[in-house]
Amino acid sequence: MSDANAVCGVLLAGGKSRRMGNRDKALLALNQKPVLSRVIEIAEPQVMSLSLNSNANPQKYEDFGFPVISDVVSGYAGPLAGILTGMDWVRKKHPRCKWLASFACDAPFVPSNLVSRCLQQALENRANLACARSGGRVHPVIGLWSLSLYISLKEAIINKGIRKVDEWTASHRLVEVEWSDEPFDPFFNINRPEDLVLAEKMTNFGGLTC
Repeated sequence: MSDANAVCGVLLAGGKSRRMGNRDKALLALNQKPVLSRVIEIAEPQVMSLSLNSNANPQKYEDFGFPVISDVVSGYAGPLAGILTGMDWVRKKHPRCKWLASFACDAPFVPSNLVSRCLQQALENRANLACARSGGRVHPVIGLWSLSLYISLKEAIINKGIRKVDEWTASHRLVEVEWSDEPFDPFFNINRPEDLVLAEKMTNFGGLTC
């Protein structure tokens, strides 16, 4: 992969998980394996290097072997803060990387070609952002972000107080990359206890082993 197309990744686990009773969704057991382990298995082969964004005690994740980076913006500023934190880490540790791929730690069925398809579509459309879309829904925090947007994102969060992903991406060239939601949505995320039950069924669908 050329330097211009080098991709690093960030696993987003910086939220408070209120709908899950403040339990860490990334560490929930899904068929006897942490949800985070399943996301890592999918994400790691797709990127040059991987980090984990979380505002919790980093010791909780030490067994996974990835650098844990807390938000560079205080006050739980939302997923955009996680993206900015990932960009900041890449700029310092992996300046060769020109793109950041983001994965949600509560979405254990993300496609293994997420990064390659998003990068292809971004390059073909001369876009500096690419996000996943399925079943008529856009998944704005799962996708690809050009590191060239670092300053713009930092100013938006810190100086303008922007917190909504859509509000910021609207001012940049974004391409939405479509995936089928059959037999189930690959971007299904676990927010509530009942979602975990459904995810258990999905892991057993048709012999699925993810």
